[in-house]
Amino acid sequence: MERRQRGVSPGLILLLYQISQVGLQNIPSVTLGVLALNIFLFLNPLRPLPEVCLSVSEALHRRNWHRLLLAPFHHADDWHLYYNMISMLWKGIMLERKLKSIWFAYTIAVFSVLIGVVYMVLELLLVIILDDPSYEMNCGVGFSGVLFALKVLNNHYNPGRVSTVFGLPISSKYACWVELVAIHLISPGTSFAGHLAGILVGLMYTMGPLKKIMQYFIHDCSIKLSMIQCLYSGELFVQMCMYSLEVLSQFGHSL
Repeated sequence: MERRQRGVSPGLILLLYQISQVGLQNIPSVTLGVLALNIFLFLNPLRPLPEVCLSVSEALHRRNWHRLLLAPFHHADDWHLYYNMISMLWKGIMLERKLKSIWFAYTIAVFSVLIGVVYMVLELLLVIILDDPSYEMNCGVGFSGVLFALKVLNNHYNPGRVSTVFGLPISSKYACWVELVAIHLISPGTSFAGHLAGILVGLMYTMGPLKKIMQYFIHDCSIKLSMIQCLYSGELFVQMCMYSLEVLSQFGHSL
């Protein structure tokens, strides 16, 4: 993967224009933060693209796990950034208002890493099924996997809507799958496995156990933080009793 050329970036200019048309005051905080982070890393990449892109060979075999964190927030060129961030702008506005900012930020963070893991699993399956080790070398960057996952969530929270995919009206129930195939046919160089990983993670959240696991993790962390706070304030026993009563009360209501 070659690093983009420096110079005028029409895609970036158009993106900034679109954001200004929407108005910063109309963009929720987490969505705006994600846009700003991606734009900043496009202008000031932490490392050259070959050193941040995600592949089985680099992340798994060579244990460069930092690529799981860096790859989603780096883009190959200005138009790659433009299309992803425009999609993020509209999906973020809708979903952040629905999920609230803290949970939306948590979801973005989990999706960003988990999609990379699922992507590598899919590439490994292709290596095994097709007996082609070249899939281990496929190295991808970009936020599109997360966007596919967010599209699944958006369709889940807005059932019955009709989406337009390349000018064709498609039921939102099938829009992700149609868009997955259409993008791959129109732009064969895009990461089919990366986009599919996004859809699968979105389904794990809406139809699988992922949301409950995330809720449990947050609940568990909040308990530990409360205990630490109590230790410093000298109220551990009282707080433990209150928590025990709360748990027992919830258990009683569930019977």
